[in-house]
Amino acid sequence: MSTRAQIAIQTGPEEWAHTYVHYDGYPSHMLPALAPWTPEDILAAREIRQVRADEIEAFDNPRDPILLPRPTRQFCHLYLWLGGVWVELNPDAE
Repeated sequence: MSTRAQIAIQTGPEEWAHTYVHYDGYPSHMLPALAPWTPEDILAAREIRQVRADEIEAFDNPRDPILLPRPTRQFCHLYLWLGGVWVELNPDAE
């Protein structure tokens, strides 16, 4: 079974692009896997099957990221680019 996640990247004052990740979205995998990637790398992939430290595996015919006015967790985990590093949004703080 896959652990789905989203990556939210701020693209405007009140605009966040949410990129879907299908596999291995749990923090112990995602945070190290995201570390070498920039927000631009994630946005270029558009819709992601899996993120690894050496590769971003995107879907064929990917869908565009969903644009929302704030980071919004729709799956198990939500990751953000804050202060130059990737962090998981703490669901207890929402």
